[in-house]
Amino acid sequence: MQYAIGIDYGTQSARLILVEVPSGKVVAESEQHYPHGVMEHALPSGKKLGENWAVQDANDYYEMIAAGTREVLAASGAAPQDVIGIGIDITCCTMLPLDAALEPLSNHAEFADEPNAYAKLWKHHAAQSYANKLNEIARAEGMAFLDRYGGIISSEWLIPKIMQVAEEAPAVYDAAAHFAEVGDWLTARLTGNLVKSNAMAGYKSLWSKTDGYPDSKFFALLHPRMEHVVREKLSAPIMDIGSRVGFLTEAAAQKLGLTTGTAVAVAHTDACVVPAGIGVNRVGQMAMSVGTSTCHLLLGEGMKHVPGICGAVENGTIPGFVSYEAGQAAVGDIFGWFVKNCVNSATEKAAEARGISVYELLEEQAGALAPGESGLVALDWFNGNRTILVDADLSGMIAGLTLHTTPAKIYRALMEATAFGTRIIIENFVRNGIPVNEIIACGGIPQKSPLLMQIYADVCGRPIQVSGLKLASAYSAAMYGAVAAGGSAGGFDSTAEAIDAMAWKDTRTYHPNSATAAAYDRLYAIFVKLHDFAGMHTDILRQLKQLSLDAAQ
Repeated sequence: MQYAIGIDYGTQSARLILVEVPSGKVVAESEQHYPHGVMEHALPSGKKLGENWAVQDANDYYEMIAAGTREVLAASGAAPQDVIGIGIDITCCTMLPLDAALEPLSNHAEFADEPNAYAKLWKHHAAQSYANKLNEIARAEGMAFLDRYGGIISSEWLIPKIMQVAEEAPAVYDAAAHFAEVGDWLTARLTGNLVKSNAMAGYKSLWSKTDGYPDSKFFALLHPRMEHVVREKLSAPIMDIGSRVGFLTEAAAQKLGLTTGTAVAVAHTDACVVPAGIGVNRVGQMAMSVGTSTCHLLLGEGMKHVPGICGAVENGTIPGFVSYEAGQAAVGDIFGWFVKNCVNSATEKAAEARGISVYELLEEQAGALAPGESGLVALDWFNGNRTILVDADLSGMIAGLTLHTTPAKIYRALMEATAFGTRIIIENFVRNGIPVNEIIACGGIPQKSPLLMQIYADVCGRPIQVSGLKLASAYSAAMYGAVAAGGSAGGFDSTAEAIDAMAWKDTRTYHPNSATAAAYDRLYAIFVKLHDFAGMHTDILRQLKQLSLDAAQ
């Protein structure tokens, strides 16, 4: 019997599963929480972080592989030599500076108190001013790469984060031999080979298979130190997802309790890895990974310019397709924020009396409301807007509040806001010539919230299929681990073969309700007006944010 390991590095924890190949049976799983968590306010030393910071200790990531692997081996009884491959996916862009020996610079005593030496998480938005500068220069220089990224580069991407290091911590910049995605660093720790994933480089680092990186003149305009950043700090081979980085080193095999015969796949992003596991392999199919945030991956043929998207990468999701990425920076996070901060004691007591969670009670109460009955419309920008405005400085809004507004009404409005955000993304693709023929959602939220998925179907006017695959990212990563192992080892010789054999077939479909279509069209029209108004008057939201920053100082 052969097995593959899939490791999904999320924002708060790492989930690891052991999967039987080729049956796809999940035989063991483990969840490991990062010892240092997400550091948003202070480093372990107590050093305070600024506004919109989000960093992690990179050592936590590697320790999670070892702990999780040993746990699933013990739970399953699988022999180490039968684990043929490992696949990794991770939140992206999560970037860290490394020394020449591939050690994180935060491990160096002189940088232990320097925030810029730590791994900057995807939701680190303190580089927004650098992203703004990059976009201004790119537009002035007529840089062609902007077309691939919808016209705007996000503060979440790699280059703005490097700009921040160069400007705010020049000693860290100079000491860095590499700026690496954490996923690429992990595969290097496991195999001894530093390579870059084409998905991460393509979606997050301004690289393309056709054009490579922008030239040194452009990087010099971003910051004088960065003129030769590609040659000096980003020089590693770029490999397509579905390829093999190498095999476990002796040290890594001993650490994980495996053997040096275990292959390691090129790292993938947490959202872009999912389509393989849920069987997305045709033009016009969209995979929608709904969690703390939502990522939309749409398969197309040929490269087209679509304004406001996160990126378009050849072979970026499934080999053989151009993959278009869009996203919403907060979905589950919005619901979590509301329950944590805005629910009254009466609602909490009612849930407790019935032995259910506040989420379950709110879903029940919100489900009893008709579309539009809340009298509210909200903008889903609670963590900025990723698509289609691409502005991390934007903030959320709820319009229509009265003294008769209840928690359930607000909760439903927040659910509808995330559905409206998805509809805007779909319409943006279709308007720009990229068909959306089928939508498959995955993740814990779609599986747990029938109301939310019905709202999505009603708002978007399209069937929404919900995959029954649990831990979709980790499962899909394991599939890529089996591809890295190859057919001769009991795995697969291509991603297409792995999808045919292992993609999850079990789905539940939510069909649009024609009775609610008119009401939702009216409500969506109001949402679009509010969306466009706020998008044209972003100075209001920026001034509010600045007032908050000034008051906190």
